[in-house]
Amino acid sequence: MEKIVFIVNPISGTHNKEKIVALLPKYFTEESYEVRYTEYAGHAAELATEYAAKGYYAAVAIGGDGTVNEVARGVRHTNTVLGIIPCGSGNGLARHLGIPMKAAGALKVIKDNHVITCDYGLINKHPFFCTAGIGFDAQVSDRFAKAGSRGLLTYLKTTLGTGFKYQGEKLDITFDDGERITDERFWLVTAGNASQYGNDFFITPDASLCDGELDVNLWRPFNKMTSPLIGYQMHHGTIDKNTHVEIKRCKKVDIIREHEGPMHWDGDPAWGPKEVTIEIVEKGLKVFTGYPNKNRL
Repeated sequence: MEKIVFIVNPISGTHNKEKIVALLPKYFTEESYEVRYTEYAGHAAELATEYAAKGYYAAVAIGGDGTVNEVARGVRHTNTVLGIIPCGSGNGLARHLGIPMKAAGALKVIKDNHVITCDYGLINKHPFFCTAGIGFDAQVSDRFAKAGSRGLLTYLKTTLGTGFKYQGEKLDITFDDGERITDERFWLVTAGNASQYGNDFFITPDASLCDGELDVNLWRPFNKMTSPLIGYQMHHGTIDKNTHVEIKRCKKVDIIREHEGPMHWDGDPAWGPKEVTIEIVEKGLKVFTGYPNKNRL
């Protein structure tokens, strides 16, 4: 294998990054890799772009989902392969790719060198690689980013606290095949390039990274008393069986909402305009996978 750069975000996620860096000599020779540390927001994307231009074989993100997004942005449409050592609260893309949550297992995936070329998405031209959308999950992402701690427990508390107040919003939605839904209230509209948010909570259970389409979850308002059932369905990959959920495959969807508001990509929130466009970019990213049988992806 040619040279690899490991891009470490020292402040993101929930893991001790130095313990991960200390494992590298067990898997790679000293001359075959370099370690760089991020110093500010957006630095991971800059480093990934720099090393892709140098012709490095792989750029490996050691950090949370935001770090993975940045490194992926930097290597898309190049020959440099994205690697992931998952250190985040959700790790949705890593889980979809079959990458173990423990660093030793994730490093073995890189060493085994099973690579696919997959799709990625754009939300108002901003790249995402797992999920993106508007509505309830964007509200949760916004509040989670402002919480004083990370991890699954904080995420669950944020989700529950947001859920009992949120009522959804009226949307006009137009798909690339001409289908249009007008003036209807939705709980969320989330596009999945991959199948889950993270922590094995599946929002688009049958999504594929390699099919040239997005799976768009159209989730209509529901009785909050059914929340335990919804949690069960998401964790078991059956949310598409819920009567309030419709999942449509498309290459592009245009959304007009009543007001500006939060949107999210790969768990990171941002303030968005009334008009939101989500679309697929085919075969734009090389990435290591833990599944030798690439049909699973």
